[in-house]
Amino acid sequence: MFGDLMGMMGKLKETQQKIEETKKRLDTVLVDEQSSDGLLKVTLTANRKIKSIDINESLLEDKEQLEDYLILVLNKAIEKATNVNEAELGAVAKDGMPNIPGMDLFK
Repeated sequence: MFGDLMGMMGKLKETQQKIEETKKRLDTVLVDEQSSDGLLKVTLTANRKIKSIDINESLLEDKEQLEDYLILVLNKAIEKATNVNEAELGAVAKDGMPNIPGMDLFK
């Protein structure tokens, strides 16, 4: 019984380490998004850190329009980055979870 418990604890520790490694790797995974007309482009990491924003000169003439573009494109980029982040971390967590009867957390 204690051997099983020690094995599970070791597997959890290993999974925790893999999750931390995945989080670091996600800092290097870039997610690009742009407005439908290409006037605004943003790049985020899969950990949702903004890396770059490219704004077409024509958007600088209308503050309200620029704000609308930023909100729309950043929200789409954040959603995309979140999906990548959750998929990657979820896969690592699911793979590393010990098989505990009655604990089907990831179906």
